[in-house]
Amino acid sequence: MTDTRFAVREQLELAVQEGAVPLSHYLRQPQRLIKAIADPTLVEVLGEERYRWKIKPINFMELYYFQPTVVLKIWSNSEGTVYLESQESEILGMNYLNDRFSLNLKGQLEAKDNHLLGVADLEVKVDLPPALWLTPKYFLEKAGNGLLKSILVRIKQKLLHQLIQDYQLWCQDNTFQEAPSSLTGAKENRC
Repeated sequence: MTDTRFAVREQLELAVQEGAVPLSHYLRQPQRLIKAIADPTLVEVLGEERYRWKIKPINFMELYYFQPTVVLKIWSNSEGTVYLESQESEILGMNYLNDRFSLNLKGQLEAKDNHLLGVADLEVKVDLPPALWLTPKYFLEKAGNGLLKSILVRIKQKLLHQLIQDYQLWCQDNTFQEAPSSLTGAKENRC
């Protein structure tokens, strides 16, 4: 047993108080998604909706330390649904695995009825190094799926906080307008 597959799914549903500019308009700017889920120092813009993301280094079963790098394509449709799909991947720090490893990440994020809804599927296929061949399959799957789940949960937490914060700031920046006020003549924020 050297070929092993790990797969997890994470869903997101979050009530969002929309402002004067709908959340779906914000989501039509998919480049904002990568800024919300990843440390900007670990992201390289490749152009044409493509980004290279170096995921923070990972420890697997206290035996292996490595850093996955993935090229993501992020785009949106006219309704503001954002799609994310991995196109290539590489393991930094473990050259043995590069030819024996594949990472598939697919996700979707949309605004619907004052909610932010999303789903992400992450799958890794790997030809295990000889040091793990005798490890029981149950332990490998538990460790591998747990590791993938932790990556998706971390992305979800960033979306819950950073994306919503960014939306609120973006909304404020796009809705400040001069509005007559009987007292101050100040700008009115309709977000």
